[in-house]
Amino acid sequence: MRALRTVWLVLAAILLPACGFADDKAPDYRYRLTVEVETPEGPRTGSSVIAVKQTLGRAGGAPANSQIYTRVRGEAVAVDLPGGQTLFALLRSQSSNDWAAGIVPALAPQMVDPGGAARFDGVLLLEGVAEVPRFFPPTKLLGRRSGYPMLVTFGDVSDPTSVELVDPDDLAASFGEGVKLKRITVELADDPVTKGIDERLVWLRSHGEKHGTLLPSGSRFVADAKPINLISPSDFSTELFK
Repeated sequence: MRALRTVWLVLAAILLPACGFADDKAPDYRYRLTVEVETPEGPRTGSSVIAVKQTLGRAGGAPANSQIYTRVRGEAVAVDLPGGQTLFALLRSQSSNDWAAGIVPALAPQMVDPGGAARFDGVLLLEGVAEVPRFFPPTKLLGRRSGYPMLVTFGDVSDPTSVELVDPDDLAASFGEGVKLKRITVELADDPVTKGIDERLVWLRSHGEKHGTLLPSGSRFVADAKPINLISPSDFSTELFK
């Protein structure tokens, strides 16, 4: 079960640590994550509706110390490609396991000095379809980083250990000539949270009940593990592990 995590101190920064809880005064929201791929047989698209519950907390007594704790519900995006292949866009990125909670605040308009907890309401100002940038520019707190979720596929969809990373800049290397990522977008939505990925990945629940990751960690220290060794069943779905 995906735990409550701290993800925002400011809208420009993704995933900063914090502690403490207070009354829930921050807006919850849902959004549709869509992945569009160009193929020799025409465009292919997949999408997933993801819900984010936000809880306002404070590390101290001052409003300036307000922080957001989030809980994500949803599933990875699956895009069916020619030849029976499938591209999955996970709920995490290579640098953050809370990517799904941070991407909408990162793209939403920043409110101009609203003060207090109101500054976290900016997620509701996102209008229409917003394209996820390939990279976010560096900030005072974070260096240049990918805006994309982690993309993966399986050599054998029935075998979780056959998971393979997909280069967003070179889908052809994984899926064949002429296959190219067109764009990844988010849009606020009112639709139900997407379910059913376990019908594609029939091993997902049973593997997740026994293993924390799809592959062995590859290192005694999480910080030293390769991104592919950090992929967990809950990066595909939060709905199966409650």
